[in-house]
Amino acid sequence: MLSIIYGIASSLSWGGGDFAGGLSSRRIGAYRAVFYADFLGLLVLFAVLGVYREPFPSASGWANALIGGALGSLGLLMLYYSLSIGRMSIAAPATALFAAVLPVIFSALTEGLPTYTQFIGFGLALAAIWMIANADGGFQIDQLSDLKFPLLAGLGFGSYFIFIHNAAAEPGALLWPLILSRVAGTVLLFFVVLVRRESFAIPRNVWGIAWTNAVLDLAGNFFFILASKSGRLDIASILSSLYPGATVVLAWLVLKEQITRRQWVGILLALGAITLFAL
Repeated sequence: MLSIIYGIASSLSWGGGDFAGGLSSRRIGAYRAVFYADFLGLLVLFAVLGVYREPFPSASGWANALIGGALGSLGLLMLYYSLSIGRMSIAAPATALFAAVLPVIFSALTEGLPTYTQFIGFGLALAAIWMIANADGGFQIDQLSDLKFPLLAGLGFGSYFIFIHNAAAEPGALLWPLILSRVAGTVLLFFVVLVRRESFAIPRNVWGIAWTNAVLDLAGNFFFILASKSGRLDIASILSSLYPGATVVLAWLVLKEQITRRQWVGILLALGAITLFAL
């Protein structure tokens, strides 16, 4: 049950972070918004590390956290690039689906096959992710190349789940995997913004949104690690990947955006999947 609770908390936090990140991206652009989410989150982690002492990770912990952070950031860049050159109705659901499937395969190989009930839960959860992210139901592939960048983005996100899980597997590991993965992501995004010749300055009225995005995104990562440490990686990954549902609901409540019938069905399927995981 702890793993399920942490997984749900992760999806809610990431969903709220994406909502704040969307607002931030509208003001300062996607790349700067993601950079500041990583950078400000890193400042929070260093502040916490000054109070909560944690054993220094091994070389393996270092490697897993750094590689995971870099791959996760590359996945995010691939997603934004895919959204900018293709149809969002393809990029968003395909990325979410690929990101969720990879940890399920890895977990089956390393932790054994899940139960039949969990298998059914995986099916419901994957369908929920698809329906929530593909709101208009307009997913049509003209050619296989349409899936190239969403596939790369999904592999980046899914690989992050696996590597950060491995980094946090060491006894007492919690803060350092987050810090090291954030360092890798922040450095990578810093150079991306630099190469694009964008200004690092942001308006004063955006700082509050940027901090909210950073804290919620950090909380999502924190709860995901707790979920993967207290249960199976596949269940933690699937539950955490339901974050689009939280983003959609927040957009409905705050921005008065309409939730389609397809998305409501996806939200109900997500609740059904959570119920099956809890059995």
